[in-house]
Amino acid sequence: MPGKGSGKTIPKPPIEQLKKEFKEQKEEDLLKMFKQRFEKNNQRHKGLEWDKIQSRLEKHPEKLLSLYLMEQTGGEPDVVGYEKTTDEYIFYDCSPQSPSGRRSICYDQKGLAEREKKGVFPAGSAVGLAETMGIELLTEEEYRKLQELGEFDTKSESWLKTPEEVRKLGGGIFGDRRYNRVFVFHNSAPSFYAGRGFRGTLKV
Repeated sequence: MPGKGSGKTIPKPPIEQLKKEFKEQKEEDLLKMFKQRFEKNNQRHKGLEWDKIQSRLEKHPEKLLSLYLMEQTGGEPDVVGYEKTTDEYIFYDCSPQSPSGRRSICYDQKGLAEREKKGVFPAGSAVGLAETMGIELLTEEEYRKLQELGEFDTKSESWLKTPEEVRKLGGGIFGDRRYNRVFVFHNSAPSFYAGRGFRGTLKV
């Protein structure tokens, strides 16, 4: 259900606190955790080798921070491919349902501002939160690719990167999976629901 009512405030994801906690984590423990998920879900990344991905993460600690933030907000990030033209490994949020720590959010900061003017304070915005985490929202094409790897958002919804022509008219798009089919639909950008978060992607 959407957040309603004058003065309603929803707690925001504690991103800054998580960034501080990341500094206290052992890099080897984080890499071990992501390696275990990688090995458990080989169907998502056939032909790719973890050692090469780990080497890349060790050289780019800021990427490991983004993965940590994805993990701690419920995303369960995992490798889903490799882009030859840019020599980058691709991570998506692969949690069965939309990441639980990023829900009750509007699409973007403009939509959030519209809500706050009415005295309603969502947990943030998908676009703003993704920027803070150092990731990008999945596009519709990427979301459909994810759904080919399993069944996701069977009980939830996820904001997707919205084409500019849609956003200019006040809308945002989101995806879910129902009745064994993948649906992409629309909503007003200021909308927010307890069952809707967003899925991100990170290139390393």
